[in-house]
Amino acid sequence: MRFSVGAHYLGENRCFFRVWSPLASSVDLLLLDSHKGSLPLNNTGEGYFEAEAENVPPGTLYRYRLDGSKERPDPASRFQPEGVHGPSQVIDPAFLWEDSCWFGLPLQRYVIYELHVGTFSSEGTFEAIIPHIADLKALGVTAVELMPVAQFPGARNWGYDGAYPFAPQNSYGGPLGLKRLINACHKQGIAAILDVVYNHLGPEGNYLSDFAPYYTERYKTPWGSAVNFDGADSDHVRRYFIDNALYWITDFHFDALRLDAVHAILDHSPYTFLEELADAVCHRAQELNRQIFLFPESAANNSRLIRSRELGGYGLDAQWNDDFHHALRGVLTGERGGYYQDYGDFRQLVKAYREGFVYSGEYSKHRRRRHGTSTQEIPAERFIVFSQNHDHVGNRMLGERLTRLVGFEELKLAAGAVLLSPFIPLLFMGEEYGEEAPFQYFISHGDPGLVEAVRQGRRAEFAAFSWQTEPPDPQDENTFLRAKLNHELRREGRFRTL
Repeated sequence: MRFSVGAHYLGENRCFFRVWSPLASSVDLLLLDSHKGSLPLNNTGEGYFEAEAENVPPGTLYRYRLDGSKERPDPASRFQPEGVHGPSQVIDPAFLWEDSCWFGLPLQRYVIYELHVGTFSSEGTFEAIIPHIADLKALGVTAVELMPVAQFPGARNWGYDGAYPFAPQNSYGGPLGLKRLINACHKQGIAAILDVVYNHLGPEGNYLSDFAPYYTERYKTPWGSAVNFDGADSDHVRRYFIDNALYWITDFHFDALRLDAVHAILDHSPYTFLEELADAVCHRAQELNRQIFLFPESAANNSRLIRSRELGGYGLDAQWNDDFHHALRGVLTGERGGYYQDYGDFRQLVKAYREGFVYSGEYSKHRRRRHGTSTQEIPAERFIVFSQNHDHVGNRMLGERLTRLVGFEELKLAAGAVLLSPFIPLLFMGEEYGEEAPFQYFISHGDPGLVEAVRQGRRAEFAAFSWQTEPPDPQDENTFLRAKLNHELRREGRFRTL
C-alpha cells in the first residue's frame, strides 16, 4: 500500500509518518507534550522520508526537524489545533458515517448554495450549519458549497490564504466538525462541494519551501512564485495536490471540488496537472461507486476546460461562468467600471443564454485584446451561473450585495434569470431572502507587514473601478462581524416574499 504524505494513524497507538523533503539530508520526527521524544525518519529515495512510530495515540502533537535545526509543522498536516505556526496533530480518521446509501447526484440536479463557514452563523463553525440544512433543502438547494476551509492564519479569512491544504480550519471545528456536517448533508440528500486552492498557498505559515521545490521561478502569479506543476520534481508536487483532492473525496465524502482560479495554474506540459487530476478523480469515483465532479473557475473563458478528452479538452465537469454574471449585472445595474466596461448590451445576455460565454474571441476593452473561445456546442449543464457570489460581492469596495444596488423587482428578476436558466444555478448565502449584510474582504494575519501589504493591495485593486471612498480595513474584526448573516430576516416582509 502506498501511503500519501502526512501522518496516518494505524490503530493501537501506531502511526505512519511520511514527508517529501528532498532539500534536507535528514528529517527527524519530534513528538511533543507527554509523548515527547524524537525518531529519525528513513530516507526511502526521491526525497521521501518515512517511519512507523509506536506509542503515538490520536491527539499527539508533532513537528519535523530538518537537518537537525529547522523545526516545522507537517506540510500535509491533517490538523493544526494551534494555528499555522503551531505543531501538527495526529488524528484518528475513523468516523461513524451514515451515508452508505448515498451515491451522489447527477450534474443536472445540482442547485448550489455557496457559503462562508465563519459568517454563515453566529458561531461560525461547521456544526452550526447543520440546523439550517433542512431549510436549504426546502428552498430547493441540492448542493452546499463551502468556501475554502484549509487552515489559515487566525480565525477570520475568506479561506484563500490557507497554508495547510489537508487540515480543516481549527476555529471552524477541525476534521470532526467537517465530517459531521457532510454526514448531515448526505442524510438529507444534499451534496457537498469544497472550494480548493491549488494555484497558491497563503504566505503566513507556509513552510513548503523549507521542504521541497514546491514553487518555481519560471512563472509569476498575483501571489508571487507559481506552484511547480511542470518543472523539475513537479511529479511529486502534482502528487501532493492530487492526494489532497482524493483525501477530501475519500475521507470526507465530498461530492465535488471547485477549483479556484485555474488560469493561475501555470503548466505547459503535454499532460497537464488538471488532466492528471481529472483522471485521478474519475478513477477514484469509479472505485467508490459515486458521482464526483470537478468545477473549475477560470478568468480565461477557455472552453478546453470542460470539453471532453476525446475532443481535446481537459474533461472537467462544469465551469463557473463569470460572463453570465457580468452580462446580467451590466443590464441590471448599468455599472461600467473595471471589467463591467465590457458589458451592458442586452444582446450579450442573450448570447450567454444561447452559448455560455459572451466573449468567445471578441475584442475586450478591459483586457485590450481578444478574449475567450467558443462554447456554442457545449451542453448548458456544463456551466454554473449566478447573479452573486463571494467574489462579485466581496471584491466591491463596500461589499454590497445586489440587495443594496437594485430594487426589489430587479432582485426577483435576477433570481429568475439564474434559477430558470438552462444552466446549473448557484446562490450566494443569504441571497435567497435578500440579506443586507455586506460581505467584505477580511483577514486576521499575525504579520504586520503582511497586513499592510493586503491593505495596499485592496486599494490598488479598487482603483480600476474608480471608487473614491476608503476601503474598510480587512484586518479589523468588525469587517468580519458585519458580514454575519441575519437569518431572522427571512421571516419578515419583503425578505420573506423573496
